[in-house]
Amino acid sequence: MRSLLATSALACCLIAMPAFGAGFGLGQPIDRAALSAWDIDVAPDGSGLPPGAGTVARGGHVFADKCAMCHGAHGEGGVGDPLVGGIGSLAGTKPKKTVGSYWPYATTLFDYIRRAMPYNAPQSLSADDVYAVTAYVLHLNGIVPDDARLDARTLPRVQMPNRAGFVPDPRPGKL
Repeated sequence: MRSLLATSALACCLIAMPAFGAGFGLGQPIDRAALSAWDIDVAPDGSGLPPGAGTVARGGHVFADKCAMCHGAHGEGGVGDPLVGGIGSLAGTKPKKTVGSYWPYATTLFDYIRRAMPYNAPQSLSADDVYAVTAYVLHLNGIVPDDARLDARTLPRVQMPNRAGFVPDPRPGKL
């Protein structure tokens, strides 16, 4: 009886295999142009940054219009997380992880804003506006001066306060 049951189960699996071999027939191959719209990641060294530039002053206007409703007028937080403060708090019992206290690379801030902000309209800001908001948030944290202008050349050079607070991943192909 066991042998018959095992043989029947095996036969059912073998009969069903061709149905799964062709896949589910979902989707289609993507062309390079369509893929480029989604291939927008930015590495810590700045590779992947788009052309454009932004200033702290312009960033203040964009921030007030697009970001302050969630992050507060000066990045202090509200519905959204605080973006400023917390410097020196990471070793304490209640670390405050903000852009200025925790994030290791300024390019990561640009990448996050570009992909996910504003919350109600992600990927709606121009590259110039993303550079500007990045400059403004870095200025709020005392990292860049009020006359800073960021672009693909200058943004990767910004030294974040917690840059040395992370352990590099030594595996090949990892950032």
